[in-house]
Amino acid sequence: MTLSHHLLLLGVLSLWHCSADSADPLGVFCDKDAKIGSPKESAYIDDLSVQLVLKASTSGFVAISYGSGQVFVHGLAQCRGDVGKEACSTCIQDAAMQIRARCPNEADARIWFDYCFLRYSNKDFIGKLDTRPGILYRNGDNVTIETERFNEELGKLMENIGSQAVERRNEGLGKGQTKLSPFVTLYALAQCTRDLSPLSCAQCLSISVGNFPNFCNNRKGCRVLYSSCYTRYELYPIFFPLGSTQRFSNTQMMMVYP
Repeated sequence: MTLSHHLLLLGVLSLWHCSADSADPLGVFCDKDAKIGSPKESAYIDDLSVQLVLKASTSGFVAISYGSGQVFVHGLAQCRGDVGKEACSTCIQDAAMQIRARCPNEADARIWFDYCFLRYSNKDFIGKLDTRPGILYRNGDNVTIETERFNEELGKLMENIGSQAVERRNEGLGKGQTKLSPFVTLYALAQCTRDLSPLSCAQCLSISVGNFPNFCNNRKGCRVLYSSCYTRYELYPIFFPLGSTQRFSNTQMMMVYP
């Protein structure tokens, strides 16, 4: 990395870190089979990271390519659709800083946070459905209400929010809730990256939700994260304006390569 690249990257990415500690990501993937091939490619990744931070921090989403000649890198950054501008900007800055620190030698890297997702690669992935790898979280506790009704209501809710997510006007976001009893409410959230077509979004969400019966059967909470979409349900509020600071208790996590 040249001194000018280094200073520019630090100048953009250190704005928030001057006053706050870094958050831990939900997951990181560094493709060990995609090594950075040259200093030029590394410099382009740094330049791309700066552009991802600048543009996604203001718009909530960006998908761009950067380079020249035979060397190009491609990047995408997106915040959760219900997250405010300030939280989005903070998350994207953190993602760009951490992904380069955690994947310093890889030309294909992804990082997931609760509020945002960031990815870059030397292969053009923009607009393409990608469900490899996947990161799955599940609550270690089973639901205490009647499981058949729980799964029926969960299925209806995920279908409803999936229908929201594929509509262009919703920019890939679907969210909703349903009462299971006077004292228990089920909340669900789904989002596709905004470069996907409605059909690809629907396919991604279908694959994601398809993990629920196997990995999260009858569990109080579940989260499936792919590079193109994610889905989540909980028995407490998980989206704004009903946001909660609660996190998983007794959580189990797995990274899968279907």
